[in-house]
Amino acid sequence: MTLENKKAIVTGGSLGIGAAIARELARQGANVAINYRKHDTEAKQVVADIEGMGRKGLAIKADVASFADAERMVAEVKETFGGLDILVNNAGINRDSVIWKMTEEQWDQVIDINLKGYFNYIRAAVGVLREQKSGKIVNVTSINGLRGKFGQTNYSASKAGIIGLTKALARELGRSSVNVNAVAPGLIETDMMKDAPQNVLDAALAEIVLGRMGQPEEVASVVAFLCSEAARHITGEVIQVDGGQYI
Repeated sequence: MTLENKKAIVTGGSLGIGAAIARELARQGANVAINYRKHDTEAKQVVADIEGMGRKGLAIKADVASFADAERMVAEVKETFGGLDILVNNAGINRDSVIWKMTEEQWDQVIDINLKGYFNYIRAAVGVLREQKSGKIVNVTSINGLRGKFGQTNYSASKAGIIGLTKALARELGRSSVNVNAVAPGLIETDMMKDAPQNVLDAALAEIVLGRMGQPEEVASVVAFLCSEAARHITGEVIQVDGGQYI
């Protein structure tokens, strides 16, 4: 499996799963651009790690909820790297609340970043992928988009929307030889989990048949596979990376 000289974008690539994906794509040979909003130091470190592997790295401050920012980033990546082969949509947030307490702002923030943000980057990138009749799009969803979760109607709705987006897009881009797939992580050990109440973590851990939280690198390796030619006959699929949390 190799991604030698492929040009990739990873949204939300400064931390957690996104950073692990960016590093793994570089490890497999790709030049990788990431976007970030706040974490300048972390984004610079990811780029340094990419460049330390002998690849080209690029960090661009861009809001995934902004279509103009997505267009600007895609254009800058094409100019800097000389093209685009891979788009990994990963950026996401959660604003948890039961529906009877959820504010309109909590709903809109999650949908704008988690779902509209994916549309923004796909729409900005799809022209070049269709024109060259090749490319890989991988969307990071969640097992909670498959099953729903109490207190996460906005998050679950956004992640379920990503699954529908992935399947419809796979149909639309198949004739252009562009593969579109999704990965659905379960409980993964990231900085986001540090703020989770212990009782919530304990309940999630009790669901996992392998008995432990997943690591970002374990999600990244599946994404890298889907971005490679080894997965050239896979499209429209949702692969769970959850240790059996949702069986």
